[in-house]
Amino acid sequence: MQIKKIFLTGILCALIFFVQAQSGTNGTIKGTVFNDQSEAIPGAHIQLLPLNKTTVSDGKGEFSFTGLAAGTYKVKIHALGHVKTERDLVVTDQKVLTVSFKIKQEAREIDEVAILGFSKNQKTNRQAYNVISIDAKTLHNTTMDLGQVMNRVSGARVRESGGVGSDMTFSLNGFSGNQVKFFLDGIPMENFGSSFQLNNIPVNFADRIEVYKGVVPVWLGGDALGGAVNIVTNTDPRTYVDASYSYGSFNTHKSSVNAGYTAKSGFTVQLNAFQNYSDNNYWVTGNVTDSITGVNTLKRVRRFHDQYHNETVIANVGVSGKKYADQFLIGITLGQNKADIQVGNRMEDVFGARWKSGNTIQPTLKYVKKDLFVKGLDLRVNGNFNFGEGRNVDTVPRTFTWDGTSQPRYRGKPDAVDGEVKLADFKFKDHSGLANAGLNYNVNEQHSFSLNEQFSTFSRKGLNRFDPENLQDKQPQISRKNILGLGYRFNLNEKLNFTAFTKKYDQYIASNDVVSGLDKETKEKVYTILSRNSDLSKLGYGFAGSYFLTESIQLKASYEKSYRLPNNEEVFGNVYTTVANLELMPERSDNVNIGATYTAEIDKIHFFQIQANYIFRNANDYIRARVLPGGSNGTYLSIFENIGKVTNRGIDAEIRYAYKQLFTLNTNFTYQNLRNDNEFEKLKNGEFSKIRSVLYRDRIPNTPYLFGNANASLYFSNVLEKGNQLTLGYNLLYVNKFYLYWPGQGEKGGKMDVPTQWSHDVNMIYSMSGGKYNIAVECLNLTDSNVFDNYALQKPSRSFNIKLRYYFSKKRDS
Repeated sequence: MQIKKIFLTGILCALIFFVQAQSGTNGTIKGTVFNDQSEAIPGAHIQLLPLNKTTVSDGKGEFSFTGLAAGTYKVKIHALGHVKTERDLVVTDQKVLTVSFKIKQEAREIDEVAILGFSKNQKTNRQAYNVISIDAKTLHNTTMDLGQVMNRVSGARVRESGGVGSDMTFSLNGFSGNQVKFFLDGIPMENFGSSFQLNNIPVNFADRIEVYKGVVPVWLGGDALGGAVNIVTNTDPRTYVDASYSYGSFNTHKSSVNAGYTAKSGFTVQLNAFQNYSDNNYWVTGNVTDSITGVNTLKRVRRFHDQYHNETVIANVGVSGKKYADQFLIGITLGQNKADIQVGNRMEDVFGARWKSGNTIQPTLKYVKKDLFVKGLDLRVNGNFNFGEGRNVDTVPRTFTWDGTSQPRYRGKPDAVDGEVKLADFKFKDHSGLANAGLNYNVNEQHSFSLNEQFSTFSRKGLNRFDPENLQDKQPQISRKNILGLGYRFNLNEKLNFTAFTKKYDQYIASNDVVSGLDKETKEKVYTILSRNSDLSKLGYGFAGSYFLTESIQLKASYEKSYRLPNNEEVFGNVYTTVANLELMPERSDNVNIGATYTAEIDKIHFFQIQANYIFRNANDYIRARVLPGGSNGTYLSIFENIGKVTNRGIDAEIRYAYKQLFTLNTNFTYQNLRNDNEFEKLKNGEFSKIRSVLYRDRIPNTPYLFGNANASLYFSNVLEKGNQLTLGYNLLYVNKFYLYWPGQGEKGGKMDVPTQWSHDVNMIYSMSGGKYNIAVECLNLTDSNVFDNYALQKPSRSFNIKLRYYFSKKRDS
C-alpha cells in the first residue's frame, strides 16, 4: 500500500509540475451555453476562429479555450435543435474572459431531436469507445424498469427467472453476469444489495444510460471483461419533483419519488425513493401430478408462491457550487426486500414455502471538484459501506407441484424431517465497502490524463439456527480487490481522437473448505479444514480510437487485454441456489471492437442514424454457471466454474429514424457466435486428454445467439388542448431458438431447446400541461406468448398496466 501511495503522489506531483510548465502569459476564454429557458446545453459544438480550434460543451454546458494570444476571435456555436450563433470576442494576455451564450431553439427541430435523443447524449456517443447513450427521459412515463430498457439495446439481453423482483443476469455481446459491470454515476454497484438491482429500479431514476461494449474507460474503474453500464442521474443544481404510481396485472404496484432542492447558498438536498410489489401469480405451463395415478400432465396454471416487495430510499445532503467543492454530499441508502422462492434453476423445481429477504444500510460520501489547485485538474471521490444482511428460510418438509398441492417429504428415517431443499433458517451479513478516487487532468484541448483507484472489501458471516454448529458456516469468507488505472487521451482535432490505458488488478480471498471423513480406528466422522487463501495480481491494457471520415460518418476501433476477478457470489455462493467454488481463477480476454456510425438529416424532416459493430472475444478461464445433478431432494443447485477457452465473433446493428415530430422507429439485431474452444478436456489429475472433445467448437448452451428488437412511436401534438401530447407506442422482441445443453451431446431429435420467441408490447401516453401531468396505459406480451429465459424458466404472461406521473422543475434559485 505504501508503494501505491508513493506512486499516486508522484503522478499527481508530476501532473501539477507539468501544468506549471505549460503556464505562461496566454489568455483564456471560458463560456457556458444556455437555451431560452436558461438550461445548460451539453454537447454543443464550439469553433474558435481563426485558429480553427473546436470543443464540445460538457454536462453543465461549459467549455473553454486556453493558451490564447491577445487578439480578436470569433466564436461559432451550433447545437442540434438550436439556431447557429456566433460572436466576436477580445482576449487579453493573462486574463480569463468569461462569457455566456443563450441560443434560440428551433421549434420545428427541438421535438425531433428530443425524440431521437441526440443532443443530450451526443458527447458520449462521439467518444472513441464502442458506446451508446440512451436518453431515459423519453421513457419516464412508462412502467419500465431499467432492465426492460436495456433489453432494447443492440447486443444486450436481460434474462430473468420470473416476474417482478426475480433473479436476473445481464448479457452484452456474449458476455454475461458479472463479466459486465454496473455503475451508478460512475460508482460501482457491486455492493448495493438486493434491494437495488437493475430489474427493480424504475426508469424515472435515470437521466440517461451509457452502455460501453467491450473496452471500458479508466475513469469508471472496475474489472469488467466484456463491457459496462453506467446509470447517470441528473445531479444538476435545481429544484424538482418527479412522482409516479402504477398499478398492473398480478396485483402489481410500483411507485417512485425523485426530488431535489438547491438554494442560492449552494445548500443541496436530493431524495430518491421507490417501491415495487407484485403477487407474480401469472400463468405458466407446468407439470401437475395426479394424486391418485401419480401421472404428470402439462397444464396451464398460476404461480402460487411468488410474492415480492422491495422499498428503497436514497437521501443526500450537502453543498453545490462552492469554491472548495463543486459538489460535496453525505448520504444514506436504505432498502429492504422479501421474495418468495417459487422455482429453482428449472421449471421442474417447484417450491411452495421457501423465501428469502435482505436489507441495505449504506452510508455514502461524494466529493467533486473541478480545477483543483490548477486549471484543468478535476478530482472525484466516492465511498460507501453496506451494513446490510440477508436471510434464507426453508423449513417446510413438503414436495409441491404446480397446482399448489404437496406431499410430506422425509429424509432417511420417517421422523427426520427436512425442508424443501435443506432445512435452514440462515441469516448472514454480507458487509461490503468501496472507495473510489479519480483524477483527470486536461492539459489543453488536445491532451488529457486520467488516474483512477478503486478499492473494495467483502466479508460474510452467517448462522443457521437449525445447524448452529456447522463448521463450514464458521469459516471466514473474505475478499479484497484493488484496481488501479491510468489513461491518456489525445484529440488531434475535431475528427480524430485516441485513448490508451493500463490497469493493475489485485485480489485477496480468504476462506476454508471443511472436508468430512471416517477415522480409520474409531470409525467416527472427523472433519478436516483446508485453507483456500489466494493472492493474485494481473496487468491489463488497451486502446481506442475514433475518426470522423465526414461530418456524418464516424469510424471506431478498440482493443483491450482485460481481466475479470471472480466476484463474491461466484466464489462463496449466494446461499439460495448457488454453491461455493473457492478454486475459481480470474477470467482473461482479448477484446476487439470495430464499428461505424452514420448520421444524417434531410431537409430538417428526416433524421437517420445507423450503427454497426463487429466484435471479437478470445476468453480464457471463462466463468460459467453449471447446473449440478439433483441431490437427495431431487432439486438442482448451480456452481460457477472455469471452462477454459471461449471465443465469440459477432455483429450488432441499430437503425434509428425520425420523421419530423410525428414518428420514430428504432430497430436492432444481434448475432453472437460463442464457441467452446477447448480441443482436449482436462482430466482430474490435471493433464489433458489425448482424445479430441466432442464439445470442441460447440456453441455455448443456454445462451441466445440471434435476437433483435424494434420499437415505433406516433406523436400527436395539441390533443384536446394546446401543449398536450398523445403518444402511441409499439415494441417487438425476437429471440431465435437455442439449445439448453451442449449441442454435441444427445440424439439429434431429442435435444432440449428454448423455442423461438416473439413478444409484442403496446402503450398509449397522454401528457398535459407541457409534461407536468401524465397518464399511460400499456399491455405487455399482447399475444400472451410463452416467453423464456434461463433454462426455460417462464416469464410473465399478458399483463395490463396504468401509470400516473407528476413532474415539476425549475432552475436553481438565484
